[in-house]
Amino acid sequence: MRFFFHAAFLGTHYRGWQRQANAGSVQEVVEKVFSEILKEPISIMGCGRTDAQVHASQFFFHLEVKDPWNFDLLFRANKMLPNDIAIFEIIPVQDDQHACFDATQRRYDYFIHSEKDPFLNPISTWYPEKKWNVEKMKQAIALLTIYKDYRAFCKSPDLYQHTLCHVSSAQLFTNHQEDRLRFQISADRFLGRMVRLLVGKLLQIGRNELSLEEFESYFITKKTPEVWDPAYPQGLFLSKVTYPYLDVPTRTTFAATEDLEAWIKI
Repeated sequence: MRFFFHAAFLGTHYRGWQRQANAGSVQEVVEKVFSEILKEPISIMGCGRTDAQVHASQFFFHLEVKDPWNFDLLFRANKMLPNDIAIFEIIPVQDDQHACFDATQRRYDYFIHSEKDPFLNPISTWYPEKKWNVEKMKQAIALLTIYKDYRAFCKSPDLYQHTLCHVSSAQLFTNHQEDRLRFQISADRFLGRMVRLLVGKLLQIGRNELSLEEFESYFITKKTPEVWDPAYPQGLFLSKVTYPYLDVPTRTTFAATEDLEAWIKI
């Protein structure tokens, strides 16, 4: 029997979701807890990979077992998991439904604050600019739904069969005080470091260090930038994962990621 687990995690103390040698990962922690609870070696499949220190306010993984458990697994798992990992619900699915391969759309949010804040620093990125050129940033963001090949915004493009991504939505928001920014992007797939590389270039545009023509040229020529300048990881959240058979509302709101009604679309 296969089950989807709706989860979230704060990535500050992890080297990403995926298990890897000699580095602590969210997957490793979850598998260890479930192996202890179910008293057998457990392997889980996540809905995607995340970079070190990147968060997920919505994440899914699947687990397959021969026989269902006869106790409150949700309660027991949350008691044993560390405070920076939570499971919201357990959803029975068909045996051929896959947490990673079946996802049709993912959404990321990137948060920026302009004044140092000890409560925001772990979940938003501090860039001390007081005045962004948001109009130019908005024009650049409008290009993201026009172009399809994101080869220039991928850390290792040759590892992929292709670098085509269908970006269905890209938006920029600010709060009422206009001292924080929120970039949101949705697509059918994302490449390695793609969002952070995009945000890095958008920040250069907002500082008037990069022209719109230069930014668009990356899509036209498909050449990767000479200098890698991804935005810092701590402001990035995987915030929504959608399946053809499953569209679950997000379950968590907090200081950096309050409801969109608290933000103004630019």
